[in-house]
Amino acid sequence: MTEYLESIIERDPAAKSKLSIILTYPGVKSVFFHRIANQLWNLNLYTLARIVSQFSRFLTGIEIHPAANIGKNLFIDHGMGTVIGETSEIGDNVTLYHGVTLGGISPAEESSKQRNTKRHPTVEDNVIIGCGASILGPIKIGHCARVGANAVVLKDVPAHATMVGNPVKNISINKDTSFKPYGVRDIDDNQ
Repeated sequence: MTEYLESIIERDPAAKSKLSIILTYPGVKSVFFHRIANQLWNLNLYTLARIVSQFSRFLTGIEIHPAANIGKNLFIDHGMGTVIGETSEIGDNVTLYHGVTLGGISPAEESSKQRNTKRHPTVEDNVIIGCGASILGPIKIGHCARVGANAVVLKDVPAHATMVGNPVKNISINKDTSFKPYGVRDIDDNQ
């Protein structure tokens, strides 16, 4: 827990104390409840897992399917409206801002054929996804990639890429792995 809280302090200049983070950060609460729901899901207690998940959604405004596979130190900043689908996989030290969707493509079309298949994204370690971004389908977001606000991503993203727009475009490959908030690097106005 200490490592998790310290990882948030490193990424959020508004974080004043560990106690404040525990008491007031909806993303922390949603990850806590997801851990419980995920354990219940893995014990085949599906309905109970969904009840815990929906209770967490009611409290936080963040919906995480109990079957989603989440690594350590996921930070969902602000969080309201964030949705993480059933077959999503999230690596370590990932930051998601509010309104991010890790969703499937056309879930209402031929839904019976989509059961028990990978339909949601895989997000590798140290990725930052900006507010309102939609990452859709069984695609991969490579490690240390940055996805800008409101981007719509329908294809794999290479490691270290900075993706912006709709449709999404790669504006740089940056080997700098330091934390860059909101999914974009500093931009020089003289370019």
